[in-house]
Amino acid sequence: MSSGLFTQLLDLACGAFLLAAVIVLWRRELAAIVRDFAFQGVALAAIAVLLGVHEQRWDLVAVGLGVGVLRAGVLPYLMRRALAALTEDRQRYGTGGTETRETQPLVNVAASLLTAALLTLLAYAVARPLTQLDPTPATRALPVGLAVVLIGFFVLVTRRRALAQVVGFLLLDNGITATAFLGTSGVPLIVELGVSFDVLLAVLVLQILTTRMRAAFGTTDIDDLWELHD
Repeated sequence: MSSGLFTQLLDLACGAFLLAAVIVLWRRELAAIVRDFAFQGVALAAIAVLLGVHEQRWDLVAVGLGVGVLRAGVLPYLMRRALAALTEDRQRYGTGGTETRETQPLVNVAASLLTAALLTLLAYAVARPLTQLDPTPATRALPVGLAVVLIGFFVLVTRRRALAQVVGFLLLDNGITATAFLGTSGVPLIVELGVSFDVLLAVLVLQILTTRMRAAFGTTDIDDLWELHD
């Protein structure tokens, strides 16, 4: 693969990776948010595979494919199952109509998109000294990973539905993974496998907790649960 083609494809994959995180802030339907997360998983896998092919590191290509299977396939499947359970409750009992939507985030869509732009600018400002040390195509894309980390944290603290907060946590993890790929030309296979299994376990636990919350309290709105505490 020529250097020019590699740079163009890497920029395209990184652009899609960042765009998917921004779209999560724009979407309200949880099903659409899950689809956007799956799309970001594909973009993250593409980043790893492109780096592996360019550097002729087939272990990195294998890691990228594994990341794609987990983050574009397995994790979205688990979240779709949780959504299907909410939809089934609505159809069976006539309740839970708003459980499949993020109806009232703490920050509205327009302000969220503006915040995403500011966080992206912050990521580029913070990463500038690092990119100047070794201005390769991969390090020049490093701010994208940092921006997704910040956006994921923003989603985590501003969304009220438990499943939307799970997506925020996973965006945060995707951003950290992308930063590792771009900043260090990949991570060892055993490290990525360990982190991936930890993330999978966390999502399984969060899915179970979300289902139990819905069954016990009739909602997955975190603010409503605080009212129960009061």
